[in-house]
Amino acid sequence: MKRHPLSFGLLVALAAGPALAQSPPPAENDPDTGALDTIVVTGTRTSNRTVAESSSPIDVITPQALEATGTTELATALSRALPSLNFPRPAITDGTDAVRPAQLRGLAPDQVLVLVNGKRRHTTALINLNGSQGRGASPVDLNAIPVSAIQRVEVLRDGASAQYGSDAIAGVINIVLKGSDSGGSASLTGGQYSAGDGRTVQASGDVGFALGERGALHLAAEVRDQDQTDRAQPYVLTPGTTVRPATAPPPGQVVQRYGDPEIEQYAVSANASFEVNEALSFYGFANASRRDALSNGFFRTALDTRNIQAIYPDGFLPQIRNIAEDRALVAGLRGLTVLGWDVDLSYNYGENDLSFGVENSLNRSLGPTSQRNFHAGDLEISQHLLNVDVTRSFDLGWLSSPLNVAWGLEWRGENFRQRAGETASWINGGALLPGGVPAPSGSQVFPGFRPSDAGDFNRESYAAYLDLEADITDRFNLGVAVRSEEYSDFGSTTSGKVSGRFAFNDKAALRGTVATGFRAPSLQQQFFRSTATNFIGGVPFDIRTFRVNDPAAIALGAEPLKAEESTNLSLGLVLQPVENLYITLDAYRIDIDDRIMLSENLTSTAVRNFLNATVDPALGGGRYFTNAIDTRTRGVDLIGTYRWDIGDGKLDMTLGYNWNKTTVERIAPNPAALSAIDPTAVRIGRVEVGRLTVGAPRDKFQLGGNYSHGNWRFGANATRYGEFSVLFGNNPADTSRDQTFDAQWTLDLSGSYSLGNWDFTLGADNVLDSYPDEVLFANSTNGQLPYSASSPNGFNGAYVYARIGYAW
Repeated sequence: MKRHPLSFGLLVALAAGPALAQSPPPAENDPDTGALDTIVVTGTRTSNRTVAESSSPIDVITPQALEATGTTELATALSRALPSLNFPRPAITDGTDAVRPAQLRGLAPDQVLVLVNGKRRHTTALINLNGSQGRGASPVDLNAIPVSAIQRVEVLRDGASAQYGSDAIAGVINIVLKGSDSGGSASLTGGQYSAGDGRTVQASGDVGFALGERGALHLAAEVRDQDQTDRAQPYVLTPGTTVRPATAPPPGQVVQRYGDPEIEQYAVSANASFEVNEALSFYGFANASRRDALSNGFFRTALDTRNIQAIYPDGFLPQIRNIAEDRALVAGLRGLTVLGWDVDLSYNYGENDLSFGVENSLNRSLGPTSQRNFHAGDLEISQHLLNVDVTRSFDLGWLSSPLNVAWGLEWRGENFRQRAGETASWINGGALLPGGVPAPSGSQVFPGFRPSDAGDFNRESYAAYLDLEADITDRFNLGVAVRSEEYSDFGSTTSGKVSGRFAFNDKAALRGTVATGFRAPSLQQQFFRSTATNFIGGVPFDIRTFRVNDPAAIALGAEPLKAEESTNLSLGLVLQPVENLYITLDAYRIDIDDRIMLSENLTSTAVRNFLNATVDPALGGGRYFTNAIDTRTRGVDLIGTYRWDIGDGKLDMTLGYNWNKTTVERIAPNPAALSAIDPTAVRIGRVEVGRLTVGAPRDKFQLGGNYSHGNWRFGANATRYGEFSVLFGNNPADTSRDQTFDAQWTLDLSGSYSLGNWDFTLGADNVLDSYPDEVLFANSTNGQLPYSASSPNGFNGAYVYARIGYAW
């Protein structure tokens, strides 16, 4: 496949030309209002704070900006609109293919808090265990929320645990839903990759209704059907060899599949409010989605010992079917006044259920009678929250503005369930491989969860916070927040934040924050347990993920998990040197102590002998979660927007740049228990360190905008994804398989024409069909997997799409 880098000349032409992509975010009720005047609700508890007045960097992404990216997925759209967001598209990573994690500022996917209408969103039940970015994390599934339901997305790029609680170390993504009582839209989008696969069709719409004279209900829905993509190549002999192995696939045939999964998804959303009187109102919103994703494993050839030729004479490609069901409901009452305080009472429920099915497979240990399809088990996470949020303003006279005082209480209950698969998915039926070696247990590609893996785990937490904010003078704003939480499973923690903004004049301001934060270990990290085949250096191992309280894990050095603790420092400059030009430059440092990591796969002979003698004679290794590492992340965010009025047309330009670097400050020494079993064991090695420090692009640059004139709109967006590296093996003396991938340019183009209420769009993402560097042959499974799963823009090539929309 050809790769076309974006030349410097094209970039210059783009900067000078009329076709650019992302416009400054308008206020909700005025499309011509600039970014500076947009009122935000994230990062502050005052009611009239704008983007320009915020003490922390906030990006506001409009539905128009999301649609301009061409994608049908929210997380992908955000990654194309935000320089600081990384959203790779891993493949052959089990459930991670279906629920992909996103990273903000190079940190872990579960170190960013997601809110919907300012209320905490639940995470997914999935825990990422394979070699993708975000290994060990259980993030929120952003793609479960229909884009058609979104009024705007506010992204706070700052630590905010003192304001919102656990997870808000890297920042906060707040999804604000449409809530109008009239109007609506409907659209039909279809697209396909230039390679001829990945056909996607999506229908979506939203509509608002009045509930009498005082209420509103806004509904939204989307349905998406997406075919898989495949960039696998034929098997190639290792250089220097002439004899084709008996277990190799037939010459010239592509038997492997490598790309995006096949997906069918629907999602619905409702947002309602009803005013009892001028001060008191009820509100509620709900969201439900179902995603059916079919992804691929590694091909088993006809003579592979894991195959039974009586069942698959030509070998087989096992597949994993994940069905993710997501439900959320929030109901509340706001505006209630008690002794002069405004009170917001709310209940918040969220649930994610992920089932694992294995298809086109077999259980080798059952012999020729093995079935081909299996139910391999389920994961489920749920949360219940009760919140009391109270605010009041005090006019103290000596302050330039009233002092806004907010305080609140929260109770949160969480539950994690792991359910076993059917017996045939995990059992060892006793059949032997050639040579009398025991066959692996369970369904090939993903052995089912065993009854011993199953469990029901829960915890509670209680929180209280206090938040003060005021304009000390006409130029100086100051905010102070403190939050204390008590968890039933690991203890208590307290976080604080001080933020300030000083305006030199109307054109320049300095802002900064100092904050401490935390992230509680998730129930999944504490209690998930499974045994699965992992390929390490191309060699299959049955690896068990132990719970931290498992006796075998304790013997290997596992300890009870504690919360991650962070210190966030940021300093930024806000400039508006001329009318319609808005520039922000923010530097940050984030120190995280006791970072929760999934250990390396412990597969040494000494560890295997211990596990085989005390746990399971078929185990090839084990791993567990641990607070064994401290990191420091430094970075800079630069955002600039400019609007020109050109005759009867408008040209909106956006430039964005993020640079970040993570370094490891400490790795805890191996516990005595692990050293006693294997003095040479590597619990946190260079592979995992590399994933943290160089596994995501060091920088990302975007230049784009749009030009509108009459009924026409033209858009373009150029993105440069910086270098990233993938390390192999924990022997620092052998770096032969390490690889650094060059920066990659992509260019997205679109054009739209409006005719009355109708809107017609034709566009192409990655129009120059740019691909990332191919991996070294030694890392390509004999040439079959040519691209890295860590590639920040995936490896599918150009995507062409068309959209028809109708709005009223």
